[in-house]
Amino acid sequence: MKHFITIADLSRDEALEVLATAEHMAQTQSRSIRKLPTLVGTTVVNLFFEDSTRTRISFEAAAKRLSADVINFSAKGSSLSKGESLKDTALTLQAMGADAVVVRSGSSGAAHLLAHAGWIEQPIINAGDGAHEHPTQAMLDAFTMRRHLRPGDPTADLAGMHVVIVGDILHSRVARSNVLLLTLLGARVTLVAPPALVPVGASAWPCEISYDLDQALATGPDAVMMLRVQSERMVGGGFFPTVGEYSRRYGLSTARAATLPEHTLVMHPGPMNRGLEIAGAVADSPRSVIVEQVASGVFVRMAVLFHLLATDAREAPRDH
Repeated sequence: MKHFITIADLSRDEALEVLATAEHMAQTQSRSIRKLPTLVGTTVVNLFFEDSTRTRISFEAAAKRLSADVINFSAKGSSLSKGESLKDTALTLQAMGADAVVVRSGSSGAAHLLAHAGWIEQPIINAGDGAHEHPTQAMLDAFTMRRHLRPGDPTADLAGMHVVIVGDILHSRVARSNVLLLTLLGARVTLVAPPALVPVGASAWPCEISYDLDQALATGPDAVMMLRVQSERMVGGGFFPTVGEYSRRYGLSTARAATLPEHTLVMHPGPMNRGLEIAGAVADSPRSVIVEQVASGVFVRMAVLFHLLATDAREAPRDH
């Protein structure tokens, strides 16, 4: 891999290789000394045009645990807020000696532009771009699912699994990346949302689409992923009648969760709107792996950085 921009760039074998490396990284993090010397002397820049606590800290922790130096670069208060172009920012980062750039932007295609415009030679990692993709989130979701649904087999895919993704599909980069990755790994995916929150063209995606949550849950899925209602992107409103109506029809209530098979996982990429898309009791229930998803993010992002920057490595780093 040269960059990590979209799940569409990965083959099934490449995706499984990243997941296997993430599993190894997870094992190294159970030791008293969790830091590996793998990326000593490299510098990773977190270039965030959008606010994000969970993703930025996860990437920062991943880089530091591989012994890389980290520079956190926020658009707010930087030269970008004074009108500097993305090109000039990229040239500045390269001149400063960045070895990889993690970019998060509200503009779809920003990471692809940085990677392919010829402004910067270093690897680019997409940490979420607009409503396009969030590939490392999909990887950590698949990693978490595989640990529970295919325990003990670090080479397994997700063939035969059924995953239901519910909520604001229209504005969700997480949904798009998950559809691509989960189907690549052999899972069946069903998207559930109000008609106004299903993107135009979603019928061409490799998944099923439903407008009835109870009907989708009645199939006994192996995992249910609830998505945040992104009200900040719903300019003008009109996507659903009321918050109460949305919660009644598309929220994962305790009653709905009680109908699920015992093994079904409850997931959420965060941050959550408790009481809207998911009941607090369900988010905190034994079947919930939401907190585990956060931990998985560090392992997966360590694996992605390893594959992009440890160019001389022929296998995952050994314990030291």
